[in-house]
Amino acid sequence: MVSEVKRIRSIRQGLVSVLAIVLVEMVNPSWSADQGNSPSNERLLPSRINGRYMLLNHLGETVTDRSFGDRFQLIYFGYTGCPDVCPNALVVITEALRLLGPRADSIQPILISVDPDRDTPAVLRDYVTYFHPRLVGLTGSNAMVERTAQNFRVRYEKVQLPEDPPDVYRVDHSAGVFFMGPDGRFLVKFANSATAPQIADRIRDFLP
Repeated sequence: MVSEVKRIRSIRQGLVSVLAIVLVEMVNPSWSADQGNSPSNERLLPSRINGRYMLLNHLGETVTDRSFGDRFQLIYFGYTGCPDVCPNALVVITEALRLLGPRADSIQPILISVDPDRDTPAVLRDYVTYFHPRLVGLTGSNAMVERTAQNFRVRYEKVQLPEDPPDVYRVDHSAGVFFMGPDGRFLVKFANSATAPQIADRIRDFLP
């Protein structure tokens, strides 16, 4: 319990400094490379993306891809210990939703952790408060997260130096944001280079 409190405090301190930098470049992010520089990556075949998942939200409740009613879902895979790429992406998502105005009410923003060993519901609960007020953090067992990542064709891997203790590592992972329809159908994946206005403009094409 003590170590988790320390981890949450460390995340808070890191986010304060990171977000100060991220906010300056909010509409021109430099996320880690994934699928090239196109604002959206529509080369992914919809049939290859299975949007099904069953995970725990940041309140410790079991949720599935069907738990958000008739809302669209804007899904990012990342982790709270990520030094810059993940908070950058989440700030861009938050800004894109702001640009959509009231129409954003039909969209559920979601962060799925690729570091379930450290990202407990309690850690995620504190982390999501720094971004969109409706952002939901999802985690679960390693098996649950692995299955979800496979469904979305997301790659992630722990990277640890030999001299580091077991709890010191980073997680390399695919970048990009998935936009899913209310029926769970994959619509588009935004590449790492997409700006908030680009994301908002493309999303408008799908909204009623």
